[in-house]
Amino acid sequence: QRRVHGGDSPIHFSRRMQTLSFLWLLLCPAVFALNNGVGLTPPMGWNSWNKFACNIQESLIKQTADVIVASGLKDAGYEYVNLDDCWQVSRDADNKILVDEKLFPSGIKGLADYVHSKGLKFGLYSDAGFKTCAGRPGSIGLEKVDAEVWASWGVDYVKYDNCNDDGTKPAIRYPPMRDALNTTGRPIFFSMCEWGVDEPWQWAADVGNSWRTTGDISDNFESVLSILDQQVGLSKYAGPGHWNDPDMLEVGNGGLNDAENRAHFSLWALLKSPLLIGCDITNLSDDVKAILTNREVIELNQDLLGVQGDLIKRTGSMDVWATILQDGRRGVVFFNRGAAAASISIDMHSIGLSARKPHKVRNLWTHADLGEVLGSFTATVAPHDVVVVSITPAAGEPHLEWRPAAPLPEQMEATRKRRAQASRNMSKLSELKSMRQ
Repeated sequence: QRRVHGGDSPIHFSRRMQTLSFLWLLLCPAVFALNNGVGLTPPMGWNSWNKFACNIQESLIKQTADVIVASGLKDAGYEYVNLDDCWQVSRDADNKILVDEKLFPSGIKGLADYVHSKGLKFGLYSDAGFKTCAGRPGSIGLEKVDAEVWASWGVDYVKYDNCNDDGTKPAIRYPPMRDALNTTGRPIFFSMCEWGVDEPWQWAADVGNSWRTTGDISDNFESVLSILDQQVGLSKYAGPGHWNDPDMLEVGNGGLNDAENRAHFSLWALLKSPLLIGCDITNLSDDVKAILTNREVIELNQDLLGVQGDLIKRTGSMDVWATILQDGRRGVVFFNRGAAAASISIDMHSIGLSARKPHKVRNLWTHADLGEVLGSFTATVAPHDVVVVSITPAAGEPHLEWRPAAPLPEQMEATRKRRAQASRNMSKLSELKSMRQ
């Protein structure tokens, strides 16, 4: 889909009006804001893309919903069943979006009703462009039409991608869908997928419930590391109702070993990332299920205080990431990026605790209390693995004042370079996708 500029089509007139509206919003920011009451904790659920891409159909989605309930995933907190790209085929004479009836014979409303009957929520995908990334109809200029249809179907979550656009910035193209969703009166989680290219953490807290901070994740350890490094310093932008999103989980897709799956899940949980399973849960191994349903680690993600974890120490191949919970406990992830076992220590004062008082430590993967520590705590971590602990402050310690410290300047500079390179890569990828449409 080539980008088209100028002309007098209704869509381009709509885009010009949206540009004027955006400028007005800058002057009157309180008039329109995201106030849909959802996403007070990061969403948990499943998404079809990482494993199945366009190979989706109604029976798969229904079976997935069944397994989420039967396997205990629902009890662990997973509630969204999200259908990604390739469900839509065209539009009718009134510009209403049409589903692929061969693959989804019950229609989207029928499928959403089935998911709801299981006590779960249902999500759909679209794009802030003329076509989706897979070349299906996008929503640009037709936001109100699509939002009304989705609401009538019972949609609870919308993932909104960034392919095949009209050349305007995401800060102009995304608010119209926010407003259209709000106008329906249905609480719908709005997941912005603009790949972090325009630093949405700087402007999207009143636009989306979450925003992607990077390009797409891949099923390998190098991709996890690359995306993780681009999260450094972003913790201050996240909170209840508006979350940084480092992309969906690759846990269980085969490209990561057990240690890497555990590390990936633990770090995404600490980052307050949406926890969207991306594997085939109808064929879930016991080891992968145990990772995805570790409630003590999930608690780091779903804590109501909503403080995203951040990097507080990096020494060689070893990282320490930390957050604070509503009861004052610190959640700490010791992460070994290297190929050999290694140890790393943290001083209690680096997480806002006194070095002179005893603090209780619990391992969240072995579910074992490790006793009390004074001054510091040291973890020895296997290659590509994590040790995740909670640290309960001693009596009388100040509980809720601490936040993850700002990274060192050299770490932030490295992060900026990684983001800039990733943004260039995503721009090139978007251009290639557009040329292929």
